[in-house]
Amino acid sequence: MNVRVVVVDDHPVVRSGLIGMLGVTDDIEVVGEAGDGEEALAVVENTRPDVVLMDLRMPRRDGVSATGAIVTGYPATKVLVLTTYDTDADILHAVEAGATGYLLKDTPHAELLDGIRAAARGETVLAPPVAAKLMSRMRTPVSTAAAPSPRELEVLAAVARGLSNAEIGRELFIGEATVKTHLQRLFAKLDVDDRTRAVTTAIERGLLPSPRR
Repeated sequence: MNVRVVVVDDHPVVRSGLIGMLGVTDDIEVVGEAGDGEEALAVVENTRPDVVLMDLRMPRRDGVSATGAIVTGYPATKVLVLTTYDTDADILHAVEAGATGYLLKDTPHAELLDGIRAAARGETVLAPPVAAKLMSRMRTPVSTAAAPSPRELEVLAAVARGLSNAEIGRELFIGEATVKTHLQRLFAKLDVDDRTRAVTTAIERGLLPSPRR
């Protein structure tokens, strides 16, 4: 029986390349494609594939959000992340969303095909660098001393209000470079890699108040 696959990537050339590569494989059939997470949900609804080959950073709806929605709404469909990014935050967010596997775009052709087949069987598929990072993280105890400082939370609260680094610096009477330093430290402490996720995570942890509706 063929493994039915949907390819999701916001770069048309990459998407076409993957579809062409998979199209010459006897036991793998591409049944749909999408350019972002929102489109991916509609394609999955119509095709009910065995595996979704999912990029992470895309417009409208990113791969992590789409992965969570697919895993919840279509439990028979497995999501295999295929991305350029291998940061700790990206890996953890994808795994927490329910991805069956996480491969990088430099994965050799044969290994990618094997990964798709394994994902269809429900097996965990991880690129060696990704597996190493996950194991390292599991071995590292969580530090209780890594709480954001009051000043860092002031900066993040200003970010939540939509201020730029320059505007935050003027409001708090600090240099723009200092604002960037505070944000970098916050990203590390909250285990995120962008401003939006920092604000969202801080609200979830009760470090910032929820926005008024």
